[in-house]
Amino acid sequence: MKKNCFVFYFQRQNKYSINALTGAIETKKYHNKLDIILCNKDLPKLITSIKNKYKTIAIGTSFFSSQIFSIGSTIKTIKNIVPKAILIAGGPHASGDPRGTIGLGFDIVCRGEGEEVILELIEWILGNRSLSKTRGIFFKQKDKIIFTGKRPPVDLDKYMPFSVSFKRFGPIEITRGCPFGCFYCETSYMFGKIPRHRSIESILSCVEIMYSRGIKDIRFITPNAFSYGSKDGKTLNYEKVEKLLKGIRKIIKNKGRIFFGSFPSEVRPEHVNKYTIELVKRFADNDNLVIGCQSGSPRILKICKRAHTVLDVYNAVDLCIKNRLTPKVDFIFGLPGEGEEDIIKSIEFMDKLTKMGAKIHAHTFIPLPGTPFSKKTPGNIEPYIRKFINKVLPKGAVFGEFEKQKKLGKQLVDLRKTGRYKPI
Repeated sequence: MKKNCFVFYFQRQNKYSINALTGAIETKKYHNKLDIILCNKDLPKLITSIKNKYKTIAIGTSFFSSQIFSIGSTIKTIKNIVPKAILIAGGPHASGDPRGTIGLGFDIVCRGEGEEVILELIEWILGNRSLSKTRGIFFKQKDKIIFTGKRPPVDLDKYMPFSVSFKRFGPIEITRGCPFGCFYCETSYMFGKIPRHRSIESILSCVEIMYSRGIKDIRFITPNAFSYGSKDGKTLNYEKVEKLLKGIRKIIKNKGRIFFGSFPSEVRPEHVNKYTIELVKRFADNDNLVIGCQSGSPRILKICKRAHTVLDVYNAVDLCIKNRLTPKVDFIFGLPGEGEEDIIKSIEFMDKLTKMGAKIHAHTFIPLPGTPFSKKTPGNIEPYIRKFINKVLPKGAVFGEFEKQKKLGKQLVDLRKTGRYKPI
């Protein structure tokens, strides 16, 4: 009797999502009834080679809005190769616009966290569960799209953030959810505004597993590294942060490195103070902090619901420089409501920060699905901004994919206007 097969398709941008999903699958034993295949290139070639080998082929993928064009094309190709393949989507774009994602050709769309959903979908594929009883998904039934209802938040301690058996290791997710709800960002709207933290015991267990396998660089996934252990994500719990970092250092000693508040995570500017800086200098190895700012205009910060001031950013950068940490400060060009005066204020502020020693991580605004700004006009790089970039770019004081994001924002709007892609 033929087995069933579940293919996880991922690209470089989505590798951390696959780590979490395979970590969840590792808690179950499917070996006799299901083959799990990971694919990070040429999915059509793989599906062609296995299409006659399995009873059922399910393909799951997680993607960002920036990948919608390549994903849409790939899905059409797969449908031509195996018309009965079950296509499942998850991740930020699918969560923000499940109905539009079904319109791309997917059969099932998962909204929000995927660890428990994927386990229930596998049970459905194996014939052990009804699809309609799996909460947190959208699927098409005849001409109607069914939503099965919201799922409760996932307990992070229940699942590992990586997979030992699939050899999928990476940064450890220590916090999920963000209380601030910035209008351009998907995090709060995908994972909720109440922060959930992985316990110190669970994190240290992860570090021990990684270190025993020769992985000595420890990084983290979190919306705000300094808020670890905080009940509301706003009032810092210094004791918890220190206990965490001290525990990790005890395991890896001087043979490993800790990167805290640097890529792929960041910190909020108002949380950069003498205590948090001291913890980084004492326990971590990063020579920089990634600081969210987004605009030098107080008016735009309020519109975006950033809940910090321009002065908070200045003070954070000043503290970093004094402590020999390079501040990498996020700015978004073309935010909704931005006028000439706001642009000038941002340029003046960026200029001041770069002269202090900061680097600008530049972005162009993209209206992401599922956010309050989802229907706003994509950002543009105004001449004032372009002049500033040209001045500091040769000095290495600005970096980022702002040009690609500008093009992508326009492409997404054009795609919607044609009617070939219809978001909620």
